Amino acid sequence: MEVFKLFSPRIIFRKTAYFCALLCAAALFVSLSGGAQEADNRASAAGLAPHKALYEIKLVGAKSGSQIVNISGQMFYDWKPSCEAWISNHRFDLLYEYADSPAMRLKSDFSTYEAFDGTDMHFTSQRKRDGQLFEEVRGHAMLNADAGGGNAEYSIPEGVKYDIPPGGVFPMGHTLGLLEQIKKNAKFYNATIFDGSDNEGPININAFIGKPVDRFADVKNMENVDKALLDSPAREVQLAFFPLDNDSATSDYEMDLVFHENGVISSMLVRYEDFTVTQTLKALEPLEAEQCAQE
Repeated sequence: MEVFKLFSPRIIFRKTAYFCALLCAAALFVSLSGGAQEADNRASAAGLAPHKALYEIKLVGAKSGSQIVNISGQMFYDWKPSCEAWISNHRFDLLYEYADSPAMRLKSDFSTYEAFDGTDMHFTSQRKRDGQLFEEVRGHAMLNADAGGGNAEYSIPEGVKYDIPPGGVFPMGHTLGLLEQIKKNAKFYNATIFDGSDNEGPININAFIGKPVDRFADVKNMENVDKALLDSPAREVQLAFFPLDNDSATSDYEMDLVFHENGVISSMLVRYEDFTVTQTLKALEPLEAEQCAQE
């Protein structure tokens, strides 16, 4: 595999897209006859918190012989419900430094618009290397209401299509499933997810739900962090990601999260084949949901 593809932010951007989806809280499925107000009520009942956050990304380890010398940068994220859908935006700004080639500045903007009923999602993404656009993705995905699968079709790049297998979910739908398992004190959760962050199709995620976490002094003492958003119960969660068409028992990459039941993630460690990065919370504040007219 070519060096850029192996060590580009595509790795972090795609893998971190799921992380962003977790931050999105959940896709709160409502009946097709329900509306935005019903979805908002279910969000409030679940204790989910629309918010925006800033995370610092750092390289914390690399295998011997890796060409990566350093990775550093930030991710900005915001999530809130509109009148008809959950909207998430995530922006990355990363500097990749290599042992035998020039450093690269890579930026990514990724957004999703996921309907409250969990069956419809629009997605768009742009990636730039040293200011030059090198990849763009845009498309629309649909799931059957009876969990019978669905499909995704891209307008950019043209002609790219994927079938989503029965039981497949969008990112926030997966988060809802994970939250349900946490509240049941379950230990494992497995699902197929389509996130639209690139043109590589659905992936399979195994989740291991660990012990509760009750110490957040390192982030609660930060000036730019809203302490109330960190008062929600939190668990250690480990995620392993597998290509859908690969029977290997070895995951592509893994994440260790401190995941709060209101949808906030206060820390994350991401382990790739050749290097490991942290994403550390630096700023956090609540967002107000849109005010929608009652029908």
